[in-house]
Amino acid sequence: MENELSNIQEKIYEIRGVKVMIDFDLAYLYGTETKRLKEQVRRNIERFPDDFMFQLTKEEYNFLRTQIATLEIGRGKYTKYLPFAFTEQGVAMLSSVLNSKIAIEKNIKIMRAFVAVRHLILNSPVIEVKELHKEMQELKQYVEDVFADYNDINEDTRLQIELINETLAELQAKKKELDKPRNPIGFGAPQYKQRD
Repeated sequence: MENELSNIQEKIYEIRGVKVMIDFDLAYLYGTETKRLKEQVRRNIERFPDDFMFQLTKEEYNFLRTQIATLEIGRGKYTKYLPFAFTEQGVAMLSSVLNSKIAIEKNIKIMRAFVAVRHLILNSPVIEVKELHKEMQELKQYVEDVFADYNDINEDTRLQIELINETLAELQAKKKELDKPRNPIGFGAPQYKQRD
């Protein structure tokens, strides 16, 4: 049961800002041909206002095909007509149009899938946003602590480098002092000039 609910949930798409199911997926679930499902809808078109059902544009259908890998290899690959998209209310209306036992059973499961998706949308992101906010606060605090430590280390390092530079300057001054030529101490041997 839960696996079937999950399979149905995977067939719920968001198009034009609403959650919908596509006619070929519904026909598959009801065990009928897409052509037959569309025939019944057209015969009862007054039951399907725009907020219950709408036909996809070519762009929407092409985008949908990129989202559903199975469309490339099988059903829906070469459709003659653009598919219908049914909102939750439209799917509920289908059960009255497709008056079969299978359609009624599947509709109940589909309604449960829509409710589960709506519940997921309403509840899950709030929890995730709170968790993300908490994680962001923790990350911000961590970064601030790291930079504070880095600045402390940086200040200590700067002071040590200044001390090293002062010491090197003193040593260079002493070396210059030591390298100066010295005046000889004591008496030196007299220097005689040679006569020419």
